[in-house]
Amino acid sequence: MPAIGYHFVAFLTVAIWGSTFVFTKILLQHGFSPAQIFTLRFIVAYVLMVVGCLVTRRFKLFADSWRDEALMVLLGITGGSLYFLTENASMLYTTATNSSLIVCTCPLFAMLLVAIVYRHTEHITKLQTIGSLIACLGMAVVVLNGHFVLHLSPLGDLLAFGACLCWAFYSLLMKPALQRYDTLFITRKVFIYGLITIIPYYFVVPGFPPMEVILQPEVLWNLLFLSVVASMLCFVMWNWVIGKLGAIVATNWVYFNPITTILFAWWLLHERITLWFLLGSLLIIIGMMLSDRKKLIN
Repeated sequence: MPAIGYHFVAFLTVAIWGSTFVFTKILLQHGFSPAQIFTLRFIVAYVLMVVGCLVTRRFKLFADSWRDEALMVLLGITGGSLYFLTENASMLYTTATNSSLIVCTCPLFAMLLVAIVYRHTEHITKLQTIGSLIACLGMAVVVLNGHFVLHLSPLGDLLAFGACLCWAFYSLLMKPALQRYDTLFITRKVFIYGLITIIPYYFVVPGFPPMEVILQPEVLWNLLFLSVVASMLCFVMWNWVIGKLGAIVATNWVYFNPITTILFAWWLLHERITLWFLLGSLLIIIGMMLSDRKKLIN
């Protein structure tokens, strides 16, 4: 597949993730908590993946070594339970603007982590750095939307920063995992360890929606979309595209998340598209084009 095909898969994945706020909001209105939504999403996605592996006779229970299994646990925490808990909890203590700005800066931290950990094998060029910074600026313009006022909330902002670091570490840890295991195996492990490590949360906040609520048609269809499309398919595509484009270039597509969110809000909720949105989108596109180039500017 040409490189543009990998970029399209990355864009499609981020676009779908950007749409999930609509479906998540519907479930929240039916009394689900963010942790319950995450748990149900991952349970359905994991069961479907296990069935698919059993049918195709590609089921593998454990990794080849305990170190690799520990790596899968870390992927399940950073890309699953801890990421979703910190991101959703941050919304309770800070503004959506603050949370979006902080979480969507994870490509910068991913680039920094890759530069530190893989400094002998992964050379980050000046052009890639400049492109990532321009894309980050564009993301900030889109999120702020002309209202340059931020309300500091130490606890909420710290939780959002925790989510940002989780996704950056997830991208970093995916590199050695993909060198030894296929995408389907890794994704299935992310789901099961995400579910296992979310269990302690329910000792603190017990309870789950009754089955008659879950089986309501509107709830069931939204839950299936979040489980099958936004979780199972998107995690498989994202893990695959990291292996093809590398952690830095692939993670830069996270900057597109606010764009797709606003576009869905314009389409489904009839929110207005502003000049700031167009300017920020242009900066993100320019930054992405620069960060994907390998030439070094001296």
